[in-house]
Amino acid sequence: MAGADTNMPTDLINGAMDAVPDPMLLIDTGGEISHANGAAVALMGDWIIGRSHDAVLRQPALLARIEAVRAGAPLGDARFERSEQAGVTEYKVHVTALTSGQGPPVRRVMLHFTDITHLRAAEEIRRDFVANVSHELKTPLTAVLGFIETLRGPARTDPDAQARFLGIMEEEARRMNRLVSDLLSLSRVEAEERQRPNKSIDLHTLLKGVLAALRPAAEDAGNDLHLTCAADLDPTQAHLQGDPDQLMQVFLNLTENALKYGGPDKPVRLHLSRVEGRGLLRGPVLQVDVTDEGPGIDSLHLPRLTERFYRVDAHRSREMGGTGLGLAIVKHIVNRHRGRLKITSERGQGSTFTVTLPALSDAT
Repeated sequence: MAGADTNMPTDLINGAMDAVPDPMLLIDTGGEISHANGAAVALMGDWIIGRSHDAVLRQPALLARIEAVRAGAPLGDARFERSEQAGVTEYKVHVTALTSGQGPPVRRVMLHFTDITHLRAAEEIRRDFVANVSHELKTPLTAVLGFIETLRGPARTDPDAQARFLGIMEEEARRMNRLVSDLLSLSRVEAEERQRPNKSIDLHTLLKGVLAALRPAAEDAGNDLHLTCAADLDPTQAHLQGDPDQLMQVFLNLTENALKYGGPDKPVRLHLSRVEGRGLLRGPVLQVDVTDEGPGIDSLHLPRLTERFYRVDAHRSREMGGTGLGLAIVKHIVNRHRGRLKITSERGQGSTFTVTLPALSDAT
């Protein structure tokens, strides 16, 4: 693929580069940087103009590709990494010679930098996700296979052992089923995250449905479930635009977690209020606080609670049937509804999970 003619006017080349939003550099036949567009100056500084490209770029793989193209090799790509306060930013650099035909022995070269940091981050997320799913499935599968081997061998004539092992196998199979169900749910939620739901929902009625669904299990554990409303809120006016099934999933998950981790014989409270939004969430919003009186969560864990498979206490979470995906699902559903999820907790002081969602301003 031939580039532009070597004799193309310099001001035309520079003007074309300046119109590109990505960083671009022009290296002259002497190896110096003769022009940098605005994005490149913002990235590297204006001191680079007139400097040798070797002194500016300094990364062997990129310098080798530049020299090869200057000497007549086909255009190609290389990587350029830049350490910044927020971390390492990675660029794909497209190296093109400005020539057609044979051109001079050493050619001018144009560099186009494309930020691919997000692609690397996405690949790391995918790799971690696969590793986590594999780990979560491997443990119960290993247990089930081990018990099958035992049932076929030493326990084949022991009814008591058979009953015990079959019970454990059923529990592990249910655990795998919950994990697969949550993975499918997370996949559906992520696929729909950019689609704004459009049904009108009575949030107070939905929350009463959550309590009705969980009250039997709560009573068995000695927990009291309470739903209260702010004094200045008429429950019949707590309307919003949303997906009722997904919002039910959000508050079922948060309330179940409060019951599980709050501990037996402890109350769980849901409080509904209407407040004025802040920041990006402006206008009237409906706020639901789900509060327990459990042991609380150390502050260092709070920023990571909505990550996939992140658990404060992995062993306890698995014992209680948790998959490590519930809060990730909650986060994506709340995002789809243009809302916010906030978690506040202190050791020994319980936890509060706060969901704020845009209210319908014309509700009556």
